[in-house]
Amino acid sequence: MIKVGITGGIGVGKTYISNILKKMGYSVFSSDQVSKKIVSENTFVRDQIRKFFGEDIIENEKISREKLAIQVFSNREKLKKLNEIVHPFVKKEFDNWMSKRYDEKVVFKEAAILFEANSHKNLDYVVCVTAKLQDRINRVMQRDKVDSDSVKKRISMQMSQIEKEKLSDFVIFNSKDDLVLPQIIKVLKKIFDLQ
Repeated sequence: MIKVGITGGIGVGKTYISNILKKMGYSVFSSDQVSKKIVSENTFVRDQIRKFFGEDIIENEKISREKLAIQVFSNREKLKKLNEIVHPFVKKEFDNWMSKRYDEKVVFKEAAILFEANSHKNLDYVVCVTAKLQDRINRVMQRDKVDSDSVKKRISMQMSQIEKEKLSDFVIFNSKDDLVLPQIIKVLKKIFDLQ
């Protein structure tokens, strides 16, 4: 089985690429969706976050994602701590997910912090999705209903897009004028040819 990572900074369109792959019949594990589920449902994780980030992070017995975002996207150490709390549970979920896919030829793992969490070491290839900075800012502003300054702040807290591209095996360009399907098909062909 070939394990392929999909990564890239905020707003590049990782989920968009993942959804195309799903429509093509491939299995895609979304680390971001799984981590959101863990944060909202896992009481141990919730207690750890509450302990580290303070009581005011809780609203109606749930973690306020908005309040958490304000803290972690303005402090690198807090972002690192959040990842340390949540990541082991995401890894466990990924391992469970993988155990049910032993008969598949190729699977994908979508994760924003693939390199930061060293998850790339357990994968065969990494595809980095990239986009023009202004396209990224516009997408996140629209999606998260935030202003451009807070998007820029989030981007500055992440590993640089250039660094992610250098560490990846393939790059898919996903700005307004880019056709992504031919790029995805080309990457898949290269991956299968390398086997």
